[in-house]
Amino acid sequence: MNIEDIQTICRQFSGVTEDIKWGHDLCFSVGGKMFCVVGVDEVPTSASFKVLDEEFDEISEWPYFKPAPYVAKHKWVLCEDISKMKKTDWKKYMKQSYELVREKLPAKIKKQLG
Repeated sequence: MNIEDIQTICRQFSGVTEDIKWGHDLCFSVGGKMFCVVGVDEVPTSASFKVLDEEFDEISEWPYFKPAPYVAKHKWVLCEDISKMKKTDWKKYMKQSYELVREKLPAKIKKQLG
């Protein structure tokens, strides 16, 4: 896995935007709310994303994973090396993170997204 693979996965979801925040993080958002953040200048490349509440503790203990700094209280995890997770898992967790963030958007924004 690399940054381009994550971009390809995230761009498939409806209403996704991407931009660079904080000078070096590639952020994927839906309705103005982030669901994935990739550290583009880091070696190895890292990424953070939201997980289900009931998965958070388990995933945080996987090799190369930990609670994401600043947003762990919102059940975000940090993958310290994106190449250590299979593409099928990235697809699953990016879709899940997108859906978790999208479902908390106001009804008006969800309607605009289609």
